[in-house]
Amino acid sequence: MKKNLLTLCLALALGVTAPLAVQAESTISPANVSIAPTISTATLQQLPWQPLVPPVTQDVKLTSVSPQISQGNIEGAVAAFALPADRGSMEITLSSLVTDNQLYSPSVLVLDEQMRPAAYYPASYFTYEKAGIMTSDRLQGVMKLTPALGQKQIYLLVYTTREDLAKTTKLLDPAKAYAMGVGNAVPDIPDPIAKHTPTGNLKIKATAEQGMGNVMIGLIQSAPASPPVVVGSTQTAAVAAPAPAPVKPAEPMLSETENYFNQAIKDAVKSGDVDKALKLLNEAEHLGSTSARKTFIGSVKGKG
Repeated sequence: MKKNLLTLCLALALGVTAPLAVQAESTISPANVSIAPTISTATLQQLPWQPLVPPVTQDVKLTSVSPQISQGNIEGAVAAFALPADRGSMEITLSSLVTDNQLYSPSVLVLDEQMRPAAYYPASYFTYEKAGIMTSDRLQGVMKLTPALGQKQIYLLVYTTREDLAKTTKLLDPAKAYAMGVGNAVPDIPDPIAKHTPTGNLKIKATAEQGMGNVMIGLIQSAPASPPVVVGSTQTAAVAAPAPAPVKPAEPMLSETENYFNQAIKDAVKSGDVDKALKLLNEAEHLGSTSARKTFIGSVKGKG
């Protein structure tokens, strides 16, 4: 799925509210901040705001002992981050990972330096992404924030709601994902359902764009026939990578090594870690295995 990039010009911290300009680079846009949930100033000030200084990738485990908010429609554990406002445009990728068919459905409220709501990303903004070779099933959204000049930091609050706790997310069965990946017929089997929970596992990645010049505040113009112009960001042309040189087939794998990889693949599928099983499959075939793929397919079908 194409990443959703947005530019958000946060309000100037001058004691009065300055207008915000938001330009969506896809059909998914942040919701109007006027419909964001109201959180008391006292609650916001009491949260332990964790510094998040780009570039950084961080895993966050939300548990019953994590900071909690039970106010209005908000219910459950929350993650609170403080980001520097003097590094230009920041791209924030937030992922909520599926664990044991359970999932934390995130919403995000962005606050300016005075902790006033500046942008609102409801749960519907974070869409389902199926598992890949290096990634697991997740809800994910990409936010691009450009703080206005004059601020030292901005805040990002991740939470879930009572409404979202009553919902579920349909996942893609691993056997279906594998069949799609290799071009086989997709099996007619039910997809697993992930229950939404008040706790969960998040991954947040923040990057900053340096040396981009002054930050312009205002509407962003873009020509219909070309991609939207993102103020302050750099456009990089795609360069085709040279075709890889032919790789000499590996020698047949020793039976002991073959057995080791086959058992490891079975164990990974049995424990629900399809990503690990796929990695083992790729490594085994790279080393010359002739049975790892058959083992993987059989294990997935047996689990399904």
